[in-house]
Order: sequence, then C-alpha cells, then structure tokens
Amino acid sequence: MLHLRYFVAVAEELNFSAAARRLHMATSPLSQRIRDLERELGQQLFDRDTRSVTLTPVGSALLPIARDVLDEFSSIPWRLREATREQRDTVLIGIPPGLHPELRSRVGTLTERVQEQFELQRWPGSTQALVAGVREGRIGLALARLPFSDPALEQASVMSERMGAAVPADMFAGRDSVALADLADLPYVAPPKEVRVAYFDVLERALAEGGVRHRLCLTDTGYNGVSEVISSGLAFCISILAPENPIHGYQLENVTVLPFTDFHPRLETALVWRRDRADSDLKDLVAAAREIFDGPMIID
Repeated sequence: MLHLRYFVAVAEELNFSAAARRLHMATSPLSQRIRDLERELGQQLFDRDTRSVTLTPVGSALLPIARDVLDEFSSIPWRLREATREQRDTVLIGIPPGLHPELRSRVGTLTERVQEQFELQRWPGSTQALVAGVREGRIGLALARLPFSDPALEQASVMSERMGAAVPADMFAGRDSVALADLADLPYVAPPKEVRVAYFDVLERALAEGGVRHRLCLTDTGYNGVSEVISSGLAFCISILAPENPIHGYQLENVTVLPFTDFHPRLETALVWRRDRADSDLKDLVAAAREIFDGPMIID
C-alpha cells in the first residue's frame, strides 16, 4: 500500500521533489521505493531525465488501478463501521476557517434535517486537511475552498464571495475603492502556508501580472499576524469583502477592506463528499445536503 501511495504521488506531481514534500519524506528514499516497485512489477513506470519525469505507458495503465486499490483500502474503516453500525451514525462535517454565517446556518439546518438518522458533528480544519479527511473516510462531508481536485471526490459549488484589498486605513483614507496600480509600491502579504488555501497561489500570479511584485512573507503566525503588518502600514492582503464574514474579526483598528476597480478575485466554497459513499452509507445525508446547500450563493 505504501509503495502504491508513493507511486500515485509521483504520478500526480510528475516531480520527485514535489511528491516527497507532499509525502513528508526525503526525495532519495522516495526514488528508492519507486525503483523497488518497478523491480517487483518487472516494469518501468516512469521515464526520467534531468529535466522531467513522465509516465510510461505501463505507469499510465497502473495509475487508475492504484487509485482504485488505495480508495478501497481507505474505505475499510467506514465500511467496517457500516457493517457494525448502530441505528444512528455519528458523521463529521468539515468546517473551514472564516465560514460565511449563511453557510453555517445551513449546516444547522442539515443537522436538524437528518437528526433521526445521523448525529452530525462539526470538525474544523484547513481545506487540505478536510479534503484529505473526506477522502480517507474520517469526515463524511466538508465545506472546502476551491480549487482542489481528487478523482475519488465529488463537489458542488455552494458560495462565491467577492474579495477586496485589506489595506492600512490611514494610507487610503477617504477612498471607497482601489486599483492595482495604487498598490504597486505596497508589499503583498499572503496568509501563512499553514492556513493558506490554494486559491491564494492563483491570486499571487494574477497580482504579479497586474504589476504588484513586492512580497512580504510571514511564518509561524496566522490571520492575526497578517492583520498586524497591514495595520502597521507594511503591506496589504486580499480578503473577503462582505463585512459579515467572520474573517473580519481578525482585523485591527487601522485596517480596511476596499473593493477593486480593475481586479475581480472571488473565493469559492464547495460542498465535497466521497463519490462511493454517496451511493451507500451516506446516500441520504448527501441528498439532504445537496438540497439544503443548493447554489451557489453569490456574495458581493
């Protein structure tokens, strides 16, 4: 199983270093495990040179098989629970940071709707952790920030929130909007990696193309640290515009969020569940969730 996990990681990343980071291991032992697997199968799975890694035809054929095997293996815990379950199941629903109050309200509606069949409990986490939990069967459903992709999972968009520039209020006093050119000399600070969603990588590229190239990197902090440097006049960031979003609770006194005039970032949230569970033990829960979270809601 471990060798198959290693193979899938390399096949999806097509880069041994990136796959090693994803697996939290060093590159050298990962390369050795792949060679071990190739030796055991008697087939070459990757073509490697100094510049690229590509799947061989055998590797391409193995990839869907390996994913299926790993999915079946990951499903063992919840299949055992299904085989021995009591009448009312406890199911976790993943909740990301800064969830809009309307989505939180709909989680409450779902909890009430399915209470005779399921005990729905909220589980906090980053999008990466929540998606992994759904894939592995520990979490039944999750609300997660797009983009993410996993062939074992299904998703339905439930909310799109307009984003603006969180800037030092004193530097933009009297302004009700901002253009990218106004921010060219102010460093951009992204949320630290521990709490950052994949969409911020897309934003960074778009900002660079728009002329915002200065960066300020923070580590060992969270949204509070980002707000601190903005309040001090050292940087700006991209944040959700709607004031009712709880992310605004992290803002300090000298921070304001202004809409863009020439840039249109939006944070997308999706409901995600495991494809095979929607046809088995979570069929009724997923059906109820899709009805309650029918969307997407557009928040401007």
